[in-house]
Amino acid sequence: MVNKKTLLLAALFLLVACPMFGQTPGGSGIAPGEIKFLGGMIGLGIAGGLCGIGQGKAVAGAAEAIARNPGAAGGIRFALILGLVFIETLTIYALAIVLKG
Repeated sequence: MVNKKTLLLAALFLLVACPMFGQTPGGSGIAPGEIKFLGGMIGLGIAGGLCGIGQGKAVAGAAEAIARNPGAAGGIRFALILGLVFIETLTIYALAIVLKG
């Protein structure tokens, strides 16, 4: 089983590395702005993923709180929606920073 995994991984590396050998020797073909944009997109992906995790935890906590105390559902729902707005705003700010970059 280990030999199959090693063989598959080696084949994958060779397939990924093949376009590198076809480049002209003059340069890498990547402008500095493209690297900056790539870094921004990675940051946006991390921010979006962590915001999604935060939203899931917030909704789970609110559902648990409403289940424990149904009489306070209105206040809990308001706090939940306000928190979700703040979390989503963080992702939108990250997108704006990437697009401005």
